[in-house]
Amino acid sequence: MAVDWPAMFVPEHAIAEIVLRGTIMYFVLFSILRFALKRQSGTIGISDLLVIVLIADAAQNAMANEYKSITEGALLVFTIVFWNVALNWLGYHIPLVQRFLRPAPLPLVEDGRPIRRHLRQEMITMDELASLLREQGVEDIAEVKRAFMEGDGRISVIRQDGESCDARGTDRTVT
Repeated sequence: MAVDWPAMFVPEHAIAEIVLRGTIMYFVLFSILRFALKRQSGTIGISDLLVIVLIADAAQNAMANEYKSITEGALLVFTIVFWNVALNWLGYHIPLVQRFLRPAPLPLVEDGRPIRRHLRQEMITMDELASLLREQGVEDIAEVKRAFMEGDGRISVIRQDGESCDARGTDRTVT
C-alpha cells in the first residue's frame, strides 16, 4: 500500500476553522476548570491540566486519522499551547488578568474557627478539613490562626504560634 503524502500533510479543513475551534475549546474548558473545579485540580495548575488534556486529545485525533492531516493536528496543538503561553504572559504583566486566571486565596479557618460559609462553598466537610490540617501536622483546629484554600486548590496554614505550613508536597484533591 502506498503512502498518501498529500492527505498526510495537506489540511482538509480551513486553517482559520482549526484555530477558531482550538481557541473556543480552550476558553470553554478553562472557564469550567477555573470556576467550577478549582478544588479538584490539586497541585497541578488549572491551565497546565487543561493543556495536557487538550493536547492529548488533539494529538490523538491527528494520529487516529480523525483529522485527515498531521498539519491540522499540529496546528490545533499549537493553538492550544499559544493560548496557554499568552494567558500566562498576560497574567504576569497585567494584574487584572492574573486575578481572573488564578483566584484569590479563600479563608477556611480564622482564629481556630472554621468559616462554614466558605467550606460549604467549596463543599469541604469538617472531616475533610480536619484531614487536610492533619496532613500539615495540625492535630486540632484550635492550633490554626488562619487556613486558606489557595488558587491552585492547595491548603496553606498559619498556626497560632506563628509557624506557617502548606501542602506543597501533598495532593489536596478531595473526592
